[in-house]
Amino acid sequence: MPIRIPDWVRYEILHFWEGFQHRTHKTSARAWINTNPRKVTAITAVSVLLLLTTIVLLIPEETMEKQNYEKAWFYDLNTGKLFVANSKLSEPIKAPSGPLPNGEPAGVRAYVFTYVHDPNDSERFIAFLERPDPNADHVSNSSHRSGAQLWSRPRLVRSLEDGQWVPADSDKGQAILKKVLSPNEKGEIAHYCPPE
Repeated sequence: MPIRIPDWVRYEILHFWEGFQHRTHKTSARAWINTNPRKVTAITAVSVLLLLTTIVLLIPEETMEKQNYEKAWFYDLNTGKLFVANSKLSEPIKAPSGPLPNGEPAGVRAYVFTYVHDPNDSERFIAFLERPDPNADHVSNSSHRSGAQLWSRPRLVRSLEDGQWVPADSDKGQAILKKVLSPNEKGEIAHYCPPE
């Protein structure tokens, strides 16, 4: 004969079960999210802020700093050779060979690039030469100019193959700059090679 559970026990178990379901439904994550949208938004914002702060703190400092080189490459227009000088000098500068026939300094900025990580002399190449535009109205050699003002000066560029100076923002000037930034036949991108 099967055991018969008294009605009052079945009623208590059913009552307990319904209360348990009601309590667990109320405390479930979805129900809590639905009833507290502002708290959820605040917790999400704080979590994202903590994540971004952690990411910024984990980035090594040397990758966040812009590399400023104390020395720069210059090109002697008389001899066609590279030499190294202080990068803060306002070009054109005095070259080892002396001035140009017209009396101007013969040293102009040279941008030397390479495709290898530890290049020797034969693995470096002069991508282009640069100098201020002597015909620009607002070129000044003032040492009180900021970095942005220095880059906004009108500049002339030229490749070694072509002796003609052209404005850097002209079509020819942009073609010279684009050539060095384009991948070579092996798909490699050249990078700047600072002087030692």
